[in-house]
Amino acid sequence: MDDLRTTHLTRRPASIWARLAGQVPLLLALAGLVLSFVVFGGLRIDLAIIGYLVLAGFLAMLPQPVVTVTRTVEIPVSPTAGAMVDQDLLPAFVEALGDPGLVLDRSGAVLHRNGAAARQYPNLQLGRVMTLVMRNPDLVAAIEGSQRTGEPRSFELHETLPSETWDRVVVAPIRRPDRDWFADEDRQLLVTFQSLTELKRVDALRTDFIANASHEMRTPLASLIGFIDTLLGPAARDAAAREKFLGIMRSQADRMSRLIDDLLSLSRIEMHQHVRPTGSVELTALLREVREGLQTQAKAADIEVVLTMPDAPVTVTGDRGQLYEVFENLIDNAIKYGAEGKTVEVDLSRTDRSGLTHMVSVIDHGLGVEPEHVPRMTERFYRIDAEASRKKKGTGLGLAIVKHIIQRHRGQMSIKSRPGEGLRVDVLLP
Repeated sequence: MDDLRTTHLTRRPASIWARLAGQVPLLLALAGLVLSFVVFGGLRIDLAIIGYLVLAGFLAMLPQPVVTVTRTVEIPVSPTAGAMVDQDLLPAFVEALGDPGLVLDRSGAVLHRNGAAARQYPNLQLGRVMTLVMRNPDLVAAIEGSQRTGEPRSFELHETLPSETWDRVVVAPIRRPDRDWFADEDRQLLVTFQSLTELKRVDALRTDFIANASHEMRTPLASLIGFIDTLLGPAARDAAAREKFLGIMRSQADRMSRLIDDLLSLSRIEMHQHVRPTGSVELTALLREVREGLQTQAKAADIEVVLTMPDAPVTVTGDRGQLYEVFENLIDNAIKYGAEGKTVEVDLSRTDRSGLTHMVSVIDHGLGVEPEHVPRMTERFYRIDAEASRKKKGTGLGLAIVKHIIQRHRGQMSIKSRPGEGLRVDVLLP
């Protein structure tokens, strides 16, 4: 008798063409939209083609999910293959699995577990009944069903603590050719966990990315189309209007470019948020570098950025590029919105709060904000004054990016502000 083996092949689209092939419905919808502007809106065909290619390239940059292909093949089984299922070989077999795996006895107690299972589920000690440790109804049903029928069962396990994870759990009987499953007093089950967390996160990020991008780009894109129509029609021979409108169009195009950059940055950060950084970052040198990089903006706003730091180097564990982005965003915001105060203070000091050892405070002396706005300032696209934010070339994503980077570093951020008292942001790092 042949054995049916199931293999899982994981691959990612390797080229831009493969990425675009996965976006065919969106590309067709986009083509219909552009065509409607040409037919009904009088948009020039060459501008329509350029706009379509730009948006198609934007779609090609979207994060791509992992694609898992399941394939079942028949493998001839030798008459002596039953010797492979041996009690002495079971621990080695389970340990060889790349995913977390456990062997349960007839009562559901753990007989063997591999290193991956021990790390992911430390409470599943040898001898403990699995369903008493993991009180999940789907898990109980799968184990009882597999014991009762002698057939594999699978389900998707979604857990929210200590962090949100998804796993495909497969419960399968370990059959021995020389024994009847239902009569075997020593029958055992193999339980394996295949992580779906990365796939779920990529799917969610891609959905959010498209929704946010389409919402935020609608206004500048409509503005661009309106000015193009005006230049092609009433203002076709008006040199002064053409120069004015082209300047506005350039500003709107820059806004879309900044928005795309920030959305991509936020997506990359969220995708790896569950992976803690392991590098070393010297904070005093980093803060000096950020200040130097923002000198042009500070001078234009007549702002002085004042650093207060210890003389000795201060080293923390983190991702240097992401921490640079954190403090660049915070100091840049303080320069933009705290211009009335003439100074922005950046203080680095030691602290002792639940394992967090260093605090960087960015303080401006501008107009400040009402207390009810403070809890929502780190939400995506939340703006206290949308018009003022756009004039200052804000995308509404800066503080959301800061929040997610700090969460990835297992740090904390607090914002304090009152009208007329400026705004203070404290970043605490381990």
